[in-house]
Amino acid sequence: MTVSNPYLSRARVRAALHALGLRPSRSMGQNFLIDGAALATIVTAAALTADDTVVEVGPGLGVLTWELVQRARTVVAVELDRRLAERLRTEFRASPNLAIIQGDVLRLPPATILAEHDPDAASGARPYKVVANLPYAITSAALRHFLSTPLRPTLMVVLVQQEVAARICARAGDLSVLAHAVQIYAEPEIVARVPASSFFPAPEVDSSALRLRIRPQPAVVPDQPEALLRLIKAGFLHPRKQLGNALPGGMAAMGMKIDRQRVLDALAAAGIDPTRRAETVTLEEWGAVYRALHHIW
Repeated sequence: MTVSNPYLSRARVRAALHALGLRPSRSMGQNFLIDGAALATIVTAAALTADDTVVEVGPGLGVLTWELVQRARTVVAVELDRRLAERLRTEFRASPNLAIIQGDVLRLPPATILAEHDPDAASGARPYKVVANLPYAITSAALRHFLSTPLRPTLMVVLVQQEVAARICARAGDLSVLAHAVQIYAEPEIVARVPASSFFPAPEVDSSALRLRIRPQPAVVPDQPEALLRLIKAGFLHPRKQLGNALPGGMAAMGMKIDRQRVLDALAAAGIDPTRRAETVTLEEWGAVYRALHHIW
């Protein structure tokens, strides 16, 4: 893999950027992967087959794209930078299973991304995967974009900042809104650490290859996952406060005005000590609070 991929070269990256007159943008997260071992890890974790449809976010100069088109049935790559998108169309003009969309992935619902290039995947009749070196600036938003839609992928394998990956995979005692927002929909795991030296230009922090196995249905409250997440966000609005004070105040701030005693009663019904803080409360416990409260919302 690492020998034959023509895009896996620091010199080639430099030359391509020079030819495009492009200086990598930190705000757009333009850090190009040049590490063959890291690339192999991502591809292996994605377990691609010849029947797969894959969405790639931020293909850049095409190092991961090249691997995807060798293995998958259909690859749809969404690139924000117009110059990079045009270059990819030229470089991969001999790859009939690749489509390049120039645009902002956060403004394109998955069904829209897939509609023209794999109607079966767009309708939900065929599963799809997301495999990407995600731009750091949109990591959380991109994950939520694909997870909170009715047309969720079956698997996501993404490169993200190491710290973000750790937050996503956190357990009770170190939980966050981001951890819950992902874990409602997926089972996350860190596949490997990817050092900053694996990219050009090198970012200031290390990355991790993160694999998300998407649940067949959302956890805990499968029919109202976003309502559950809203409750969780309310609990984290004042994270340093004890939950007995933080949750009523947070709910009121988010327009969910409920008598404080009812909130305390719901915590008691869920078996949660009101002196605990939000980061200690598990997804299952939040589900119990939601079930105790939702009939009076």
